[in-house]
Amino acid sequence: MKILWVTNTIFPALSKAIGMESPVFGGWMYSLSSDLNKNGIKLVVVTARSKVKEYHKHINGIEYYLLSAQKSLIEYDTSLEDKWKSIIEKTQPSLVHIHGTEFAHGLALMRACPELKFLVSIQGILNQCAKYYTADIPIKDIRKSKSFRDYVRNDGILEAKNKFLLRANTIENEYLRLANHIVHRSNWDGDYSRELNKDAIYYICNDSLRDSFYSSTKWSLETKVSHSIFLSQAGYPLKGLHKVLEAIPKLIKDFPNLKIRVAGENIIQVNSIKNRLRISGYGKYLRKLIRKYRIENHIEFTGTLNEKEMVSEYLNSHLAISASSIDNVPNSILEAQYLGTPVVASEVGGVPEIIEHGKTGLLYSFDDTDKLAKNIRDIFSNDQLAKTLSKNEIILATKRQDKDTNLQRVLEVYNNVITGE
Repeated sequence: MKILWVTNTIFPALSKAIGMESPVFGGWMYSLSSDLNKNGIKLVVVTARSKVKEYHKHINGIEYYLLSAQKSLIEYDTSLEDKWKSIIEKTQPSLVHIHGTEFAHGLALMRACPELKFLVSIQGILNQCAKYYTADIPIKDIRKSKSFRDYVRNDGILEAKNKFLLRANTIENEYLRLANHIVHRSNWDGDYSRELNKDAIYYICNDSLRDSFYSSTKWSLETKVSHSIFLSQAGYPLKGLHKVLEAIPKLIKDFPNLKIRVAGENIIQVNSIKNRLRISGYGKYLRKLIRKYRIENHIEFTGTLNEKEMVSEYLNSHLAISASSIDNVPNSILEAQYLGTPVVASEVGGVPEIIEHGKTGLLYSFDDTDKLAKNIRDIFSNDQLAKTLSKNEIILATKRQDKDTNLQRVLEVYNNVITGE
């Protein structure tokens, strides 16, 4: 069986081979590709980038292609169609598995070679991301916060929202309409997809985690840093960091050492002319809230973290928060639950399907910062609750993220698509 994967990321093995920095996102795919390779599946992994040198390499039993697109990946690029035809002729895959509907390079393959058997995996829903992108930020604050960078790049909060909507209408919807087989991660994203394509065959699959999570110790009340909160990402409004900042003033009187640690680039720093010029409007808005609530000493950005560093952050934190205004099945929750880090999450999208409130995490309405603060307080002040949540999360996630089970499910889906059974 030979499977061709279309991905949005350049895999670490290829990145290293061509001298590029390895990505920190998509780690579950790297783990699955290795498992498939070990089980005799011939894998061809293809992605594209705008105006780069093209590569074709065999590394550790997997065949990799990097295609050079003439346009940005958020635009349909007809120049990729002939390149896809050439790759298909050379590789002759039994099945094409497209990971994600956010970018258009895989859509060029679907149009160029419609006779192939396609399986499309949903990661996020762009239409819903657009709908909830501004994440309850008042329009007057969005306009006041627009930065020099936003004007130069035409990429402020409202412009970014409109780009999400455009990609949903021109790219994502087309993927879902053309696909005969669709993999989804929750009932929420499955129901949305069926509104666009009721005739496709749907498969629900759990994702496995990055390898470092399976070899890690578990979260412990005794070794965590008290009153520390971890957010795995917060680079744009949809991820809801501003709502967490609004909840913090309700807590710092009782927990003066409270600390929020945010993975990723520091989007609020203005310590140089370069940083002042490149700060986004959302970064400016966060700075305004931080000054308003006088919480400058309660937030830190960690910088980009690899998977081992992410594990360390989860283990050291008192709790982890997923604060998105909309989300499907966040990997941050899956990872935290597997390690047993108590989770607080906004009750949006597919999140209620992976958290039972009071048992495997605590839920709150996205706009209810009083309930968010209460959930944080409950875990900070109740060690028994923290232990119970941790224990239940581990039991749930150990079964849900079992690598062998998830691998067999993927193989079952591949076989069904190929044979038509």
